[in-house]
Amino acid sequence: MHAPVLVLKDSLKRESGSKVRYAIIQAAKAVADVVRTTLGPRSMLKMLLDAQGGIVVTNDGNAILRELDLAHPAAKSMIELSRTQDEEVGDGTTSVIILAGEMLHVADAFIDKIHPTVICRAYNKALEDAIAVLDKIAMPIDAQDRGIMLGLVKSCIGTKFTGQFGDLIADLAIDATTTVGVEIGQGLRDVDIKNYIKVEKVPGGQLEDSRVLKGVMINKDVVAPGKMRRRIVNPHIILLDSPLEYKKGENQTNAELLKEEDWSLLLKMEEEYIEELCMQILKFKPDLVITEKGLSDLATHYLSKHGVSAIRRLRKTDNNRIAKACGAVIVNRPDELQESDVGTGAGLFEVKKIGDEYFAYIVDCKEPKACTVLLRGASKDLLNEVERNLQVSYRHVLKI
Repeated sequence: MHAPVLVLKDSLKRESGSKVRYAIIQAAKAVADVVRTTLGPRSMLKMLLDAQGGIVVTNDGNAILRELDLAHPAAKSMIELSRTQDEEVGDGTTSVIILAGEMLHVADAFIDKIHPTVICRAYNKALEDAIAVLDKIAMPIDAQDRGIMLGLVKSCIGTKFTGQFGDLIADLAIDATTTVGVEIGQGLRDVDIKNYIKVEKVPGGQLEDSRVLKGVMINKDVVAPGKMRRRIVNPHIILLDSPLEYKKGENQTNAELLKEEDWSLLLKMEEEYIEELCMQILKFKPDLVITEKGLSDLATHYLSKHGVSAIRRLRKTDNNRIAKACGAVIVNRPDELQESDVGTGAGLFEVKKIGDEYFAYIVDCKEPKACTVLLRGASKDLLNEVERNLQVSYRHVLKI
């Protein structure tokens, strides 16, 4: 007789048959039971402690399941199902988990006498019948009718935390998506939520103080608060992707100074270089200069001397939003600047202090294609849940 051939490691365990099917059904049902109490008009919030020690308070099924560390492959498949539902639809993450768990639980009664493939075919037939009924009762709506849109969005957040605040979240979602929407023909609009709608969560105040800003809000102050203006009406804005400081070499360089005048010469060369950069910008008479990179003290001096405010070390994403909001073009080098690159679409630049932090507002834009949703509330945990509800509302508006 031939010796047995070992394919799997000794530590691996292989199971099959009814025992495995029963374990899969129980695992799926256990996951469904975790989120079952977060569904419906009497749903409750769950408080979770994440891996970093932070607190998550939510009744969003996908947000809850994301925090679970599960080992069973069937349970992991349920979490993947919830994630897919969230990406494709944006809502129903809890419902789809509970429905899947109940379908498997009901199938458990038939599994001993009916082959699993027959049960799967029956579920597929039921799916076709359900879709046919939905198509039959569906009705067209006018996406331009704000009253209808409000009703539809409110229906998806009625059982969530923000449902108690009436039209507030629905209004924010509709205003934000309407602001950044771009007509692409045939009555269709392209709305880039990820890149052009920013949610800024600022603890303090009341949730009713939340609003949509037709422009951009960033957690920055001007470089020289005492010398630069913090409020400018109808500002001319220049956006840069380059530093306004002496360019450092890519490799380490050494300079040998033989006499004292050499040091003065080096400093003068640096000053002349910075001055040249600033003059290339100042000839376009901007009111505000924003750069993603550094801005030296010397450049700050030249800009403030000519009444120009400046903000440095901005994120690329924020710079892109400002460009979309005010009509500016981000320039890589000051010597490439043109008159058409200057943004003139903003109505107001203002720096405000909220709590202990300063925030720069570039708002009241004429034709903004980017906006900021400012959320106020008692705590960061509350604001995180409001943001999750807001994301659900966005997706409902886009699906209409």
